[in-house]
Amino acid sequence: MGDAQRRFGGLAADSYGADGGRPPLVLVHGLTYDRSQWGPTVRELAALDPDRRVLALDLPGHGESAGRDTYQVGDVADAIHEAVTEAGLDRPVMAGHSIGGALVTIYAARHPTRGVVNVDQPLLLGPFGELLRRNEPVLRSAEYLQVWESLLAGMGIDQLPPAAQELVRTATTPRQDLLLGYWNEILVTADEAFVAQRVRELERIRSLGIPYHYVAGSEPSPRYRQWLESVLPDVSIDVLPGGGHFPHLADPAALARIIASVGTGTPGVR
Repeated sequence: MGDAQRRFGGLAADSYGADGGRPPLVLVHGLTYDRSQWGPTVRELAALDPDRRVLALDLPGHGESAGRDTYQVGDVADAIHEAVTEAGLDRPVMAGHSIGGALVTIYAARHPTRGVVNVDQPLLLGPFGELLRRNEPVLRSAEYLQVWESLLAGMGIDQLPPAAQELVRTATTPRQDLLLGYWNEILVTADEAFVAQRVRELERIRSLGIPYHYVAGSEPSPRYRQWLESVLPDVSIDVLPGGGHFPHLADPAALARIIASVGTGTPGVR
């Protein structure tokens, strides 16, 4: 799988493979990281499905992509669509990790999509939203990194293989403007309104018949599983243990099989 570093719609990207009969794949990383986090998955995809068209993007303000005045999630999803369009991809499968999982969900509700793979991004706020709002004064202060470090401590990084641990700990840019910008929706939106918006997006995805896969690093709580299955009865839920919040780095081969199977009728892993 050859690669070329390029820009599409103003976003830095690695573009692999060629257009063909298989649905193209778009990979979206998590907050403060960059497209290099998809390296292990891309290598597995290359072995599994040679020459498949894959586009790994740097989100606005991340990696080699320029920043923006605001990072409203809907606007970022539209920026991703501009990149997808300029890259010439037709109805791709969208895979996203962490906040990337929320972004590809929003994307699929707004733009033509063949399937969604949400990697470890719950769509209910729960304690996470409470934690951010409680710590908003700290997030807006010079001590904002205290909040980020406390979150990292609970992400299970120590469970990952050494090379993956190094990638998580070094290939990150936790700038204050990125944290406040990408988390702004959580900080300013009441839980009920936030969840209602996610439900509308999932109902749109359901109405369009778009396959949706949720890949978690640990077994989802019964409450969350029940909620997700109530909104998306046909959702596929896979658990790839051993990597905490980073199942794509704990078992990139399994995730590659899931991503490659979406929209093709080929079974993934369950």
